[in-house]
Amino acid sequence: MVDLQSRHPRRTPRLRSVGDGELRLHHRVVHGYRRAYRMAGEGPALVLIHGIGDSSATWAELIPDLARTHTVIAPDLLGHGASDKPRADYSVAAYANGVRDLLSTLDIESATLVGHSLGGGVAMQFAYQFPERTERLILVSAGGVGGEVNPVLRAVSLPGAHLMLSALRLPGMGLQVGLFLRLMRLLDTDLAQDAPELVNLVDALPDATSRSAFIRTLRAVVDWRGQAVTMLDRCYLTEGMPTMLLWGDRDSVVPVRHAHGAHEAMPGSRLEIFEGAGHFPFHSDPARFLALVEEFTTGTNAADWSRERWRGLLRAGRPGTAAGQPDTVQNRAVEKDLREASERSAT
Repeated sequence: MVDLQSRHPRRTPRLRSVGDGELRLHHRVVHGYRRAYRMAGEGPALVLIHGIGDSSATWAELIPDLARTHTVIAPDLLGHGASDKPRADYSVAAYANGVRDLLSTLDIESATLVGHSLGGGVAMQFAYQFPERTERLILVSAGGVGGEVNPVLRAVSLPGAHLMLSALRLPGMGLQVGLFLRLMRLLDTDLAQDAPELVNLVDALPDATSRSAFIRTLRAVVDWRGQAVTMLDRCYLTEGMPTMLLWGDRDSVVPVRHAHGAHEAMPGSRLEIFEGAGHFPFHSDPARFLALVEEFTTGTNAADWSRERWRGLLRAGRPGTAAGQPDTVQNRAVEKDLREASERSAT
């Protein structure tokens, strides 16, 4: 773990209160599609990117505290929440473009990105596509750094997923799902940590249009074998960019070993594990989450990007490849993912 406090002086934050009106949903039309977002506070920009099937509402309890020292922007990604749900490109690259375009309409030139689950993959893709606009990365139970994923999500990527999701909303299914959740709690499984949140995501898909957008998004990143895209092959490009990984040690959606693999692959990154937490550590322990975000954003300098430095990193290549130097730190699991990266690239 890198001691970021010793490397950079801590600035004194300017605190302010946040009114209820700032937390309401706003809308912008970009490329003809209505995009919803929440925006509050003043100060350095902090962008909160939710996971698949979720919305900016997942951050609602945290925004008032974060907005005391930051300008917080929390979008509903296209196909999610109150944003439009067209038949469109729902890849992580397209989402990164969408975040850039929304920030541009809001006159936000650069920001610290906080991404959860799919949002973590979007945040990494944003940093890859637009490094000059990325100040820091905070990745929370992020997708895109390993192949494994919950078998339920793999199943939903298969044909017939529409019928499966529709069936979960039939009368009587709520009781059966409740009984299943109680069994998971009695068995003290990792799934018990996340099942209520995952059920809420299904409840947030009230109609065929929402379910179609969810399935399109999922199939862009997951297939029957697991996660279908990765950023591991380009993680070396985060060298010099302050990066923090936050993970629950009982994450049933994206296993915590992915956190350790990403930490190894991202030079100078910081890793924080939430003991007993599942896939939503910012819900399990919001106080610790807020403290870590505040400490990290005030205790590190924004990434100092330059075209020459980026060119140098690309020419040197990833450690362990023909262009780079041998890397003895990567463990076998990470190396396996890196070997498969060429067929799971996000670009």
